[in-house]
Amino acid sequence: MRLIEGGVFSMGSEKFYPEEAPIRKVKVDSFWIDEAPVTNAQFAEFVAATGHLTTAEIAPDPADYPGMPEEMAKPGSLLFQRTAGPVDLKNFSLWWEFCFGADWRHPLGPDSSIEGTEDHPVVHVSFDDAKAYAKWAGKSLASEAEWEYAARGGLEGAEYAWGDKLAPGGQMLANYWQGEFPHDNSLLDGWERTSPVRSFPANGYGLFDMIGNVWEWTADWYAMPKQIEKKKPGACCVPDNPRGAAKRESFDPCTPDIKIGRRVLKGGSHLCAVNHCRRYRPAARHPQPVESSTSHVGFRCIIREKDVKRGRRSRG
Repeated sequence: MRLIEGGVFSMGSEKFYPEEAPIRKVKVDSFWIDEAPVTNAQFAEFVAATGHLTTAEIAPDPADYPGMPEEMAKPGSLLFQRTAGPVDLKNFSLWWEFCFGADWRHPLGPDSSIEGTEDHPVVHVSFDDAKAYAKWAGKSLASEAEWEYAARGGLEGAEYAWGDKLAPGGQMLANYWQGEFPHDNSLLDGWERTSPVRSFPANGYGLFDMIGNVWEWTADWYAMPKQIEKKKPGACCVPDNPRGAAKRESFDPCTPDIKIGRRVLKGGSHLCAVNHCRRYRPAARHPQPVESSTSHVGFRCIIREKDVKRGRRSRG
């Protein structure tokens, strides 16, 4: 883990997606954060010690999903499948399928395994799975503000974790999609899906894979940032360790009958591309239903300095 000294930073962006605005000053206290996302090997150690069964390994309850066909009530997870050619980028169902038998042990479907990818980020984990691991490890999940502060690596106002250019001098600095998503990936970064953690340079705080590879769960409920009144010069109102919305504000307005909250994901993944989902940036954010899991979502943990002072212990 790396110690991130607390401070004030400019959170958000006004150059990409509306849910990232407005840019606002916030303050976070010091905390320790995992150098890299939790790997398959680390998650396997947790499961061996606790017997934890992930959400993807449990059949969904039809009562939680009004109108769900009975035949869908089987264990599984969302799996990305490259399309044969260009498609309507507004219809995500064209490249996502609910794959029965896909889970953290079988990331590409029931006939796959994690053999040889022990150092890749664990995927197909829900929020509850990430939270359970963090508790077992004596850690926590970061707030959105803590996560973004760490991802910026000390670069105030930069669009990317390394500066203002996505690929300076043509250099690939993270695992994201190069080419036309979702059918043409030129693999300039060398990876079709996840990559081993630490495959790309660390940011200014010595943290790996804060951008790309896998989205990462945070502890905050998702909502659009509240419009913050412009303060007069010298005003002292900088939010201190801000947290997300209330759970009721995080429900998806497109599915009013499903009362499942959404948490904030950060960092983007190997599926973010120039022509779609340009969220390979510290300010980027995405709402994810807490009970869902996919082939491009993982997590990392933190320990807040105040918890260390209170005597809290970590396994790692």
